[in-house]
Amino acid sequence: MKATTLETLQRDRAAKRAVALLSDLDSNEERLVYPDSPTSLATVPPAVAEAIKIAAIADRSGVVKIAGKRFFINVYNPPLRMIVVGAVHIAQPLARMALLAGYEVIIVDPRRSFATAVRFPDVTVLSDWPDDALATLAPDPRTAIVTLTHDPKIDDPALNLALKSSAFYIGALGSRKTHAARLKRMELAGFTATETARIRGPVGLSIGARSPAEIAISVLAQVTETLRQPATDAGGARSDPAADAA
Repeated sequence: MKATTLETLQRDRAAKRAVALLSDLDSNEERLVYPDSPTSLATVPPAVAEAIKIAAIADRSGVVKIAGKRFFINVYNPPLRMIVVGAVHIAQPLARMALLAGYEVIIVDPRRSFATAVRFPDVTVLSDWPDDALATLAPDPRTAIVTLTHDPKIDDPALNLALKSSAFYIGALGSRKTHAARLKRMELAGFTATETARIRGPVGLSIGARSPAEIAISVLAQVTETLRQPATDAGGARSDPAADAA
């Protein structure tokens, strides 16, 4: 790797920017390409650009053969993060599962009796108000945000900041009636219907979940689907009735 390429790569990684090192194995030429940037992707042939996007989504580096040429795509993605707003029962299994799935987990809840290290071991627990916490955490395209409290005083500030961020996933627990009222409040706060469509509400895939652990599974499954298959299920609610009941 060239020294200038390495310097740029180090800066990108420090800035938590997704980047891929594209190496032509026949000519030894190399360049950095940014999967989230249409302008950067346009600097390589369309088939190569598509291969880079697929590799970035899969978090998988490797060799690809395109039009008789061999390329090595080395993917450098920022770490995955999940910000969970609401230190409720569902948050406990969700935090454990997300850790196993490779996420850095941050629990945010200003209610100190809920947000404790005893209830949430091995994860970061913040007792800040969600808007303050999210402003500091600065959600990026590798961040999922899930709100679980049902309390507009806590969930709404988090959703307000989430919708202004580039988080790849935003989900909110609550019934369809609750979600409709939530969308109305977001509209009054100045968000368009297109913007609020990013909120997966009621949260989670429709798998018949009932218990907190099952609902957590449905949430993590939807987060995973959004991360790995971003072209599908782009917005809208596909939640299960158990999650709706809360």
